Amino acid sequence: MASARRRNNETSLDECQSSSKLPRNDKSHIAALILARGGSKGIPLKNIKMLAGVPLIGWVLRAAVDSEMFDSVWVSTDHDKIEEVAKAWGAQVHRRSPKVSRDFSSSVETIQEFLEHHKEVDIVCHFQATSPCLHPFHVKEALEKITVHGYDSVFAVVRRHQFRWKEVEKGSGEQTVPFNLEPAKRPRRQDWPGELCENGSFYFAKKEIIEKEGHLQGGKLTYYEMLPEYSVDIDVDIDWPVAEQRVLRYGYFGKVTPEVVRLMFCNISGCLTDGKIFMSVSGEAMVSVNTRDTTGLRMLQEEQVEVILLTTEKDPIDPALLKKLEDRIKCKVEKVGKEPLNDLQSIVEKKKLEWKDVAFMGFDQADVKCLNLAGLSAVPDDAPAVAKKAAKYICRPAGGSGAVREFTEHILLQKQMAKSQREQDRIDRHNF
Repeated sequence: MASARRRNNETSLDECQSSSKLPRNDKSHIAALILARGGSKGIPLKNIKMLAGVPLIGWVLRAAVDSEMFDSVWVSTDHDKIEEVAKAWGAQVHRRSPKVSRDFSSSVETIQEFLEHHKEVDIVCHFQATSPCLHPFHVKEALEKITVHGYDSVFAVVRRHQFRWKEVEKGSGEQTVPFNLEPAKRPRRQDWPGELCENGSFYFAKKEIIEKEGHLQGGKLTYYEMLPEYSVDIDVDIDWPVAEQRVLRYGYFGKVTPEVVRLMFCNISGCLTDGKIFMSVSGEAMVSVNTRDTTGLRMLQEEQVEVILLTTEKDPIDPALLKKLEDRIKCKVEKVGKEPLNDLQSIVEKKKLEWKDVAFMGFDQADVKCLNLAGLSAVPDDAPAVAKKAAKYICRPAGGSGAVREFTEHILLQKQMAKSQREQDRIDRHNF
């Protein structure tokens, strides 16, 4: 079973699109397609709402791109903001027409319009943006049912152990009856294989099935079974915090994941503080630091992660305040120039580390290179768009309001997951 991985954000848009091509013997053009209309009635702009630090649609796009199974990866949308996010996550964009952007427009109609404009496509792999626990191995194994085993279409299912009963109209006096159960012979869960139900993660089909039959489940048809832990559907699981916990545990985090973060760089202004400087009557400068954030940094230190706070030459924080901060958190404060990477690269090298071993929390445009390079990187919610695009994780709080604590908890969760995976790998090797 593949473990969860973080996204390697160093990859550019062009690199993402070229890396998504897998050499094959046939000449079929295989396209990944995510439908993302802007007019969601349940949750406004749900497709790009942040889920565990990533836009909802980003989870699926990351898995599709990293599977390296596609000649092209597309998002069909009618909304400018969704287009911007889709491109940032490695997709090309098809601007759908108003005709297929209405509340009652079907997925098939939208896919058929896409095919009319992209006649080079032979196989369409339609992914639901609302299924964020998709992994590249799901994509590869399912698509091979078409490319290797000769099926015309395949869709995702999950095994459910639920007994179903006939619904009766209230007050009718009609008696309900079971659909898949004999009450007198009610099986134990472990004795019943359950039933296969669509989980909505994806539907793959050859173009001729979609064009001639008008749906995505035709011709020589089969299914691909996914485990329940990967079958998260935000259309159903509206409780966003619950969905976030599931994604943090079972989501796909990219090809490159630091096994152990050993060093964290954190900007003071904009991250540890909200950037404000308070002046007393006597002229003494003061800054506000959230105790949740400082506690989070101590939690990292207890896990043998070195923490270095960063300030700039133009930072208005008084050196005496920096010294107090340094003493309080018991970590070093480094001053960096206009290009922080120039100063931090030598620190990483002196400690004989690689950037994949580093966590970086930044705030502004000057931090973009470090945000891209670090194994784990984050920005507060109030960071500018250029920094958010570079970060691998976007915290929900603003700077100085708990963003650092959220990121430190995320780092510790990744360390725990890596440790669990190493232990499982050790058991697997021993059993083998």
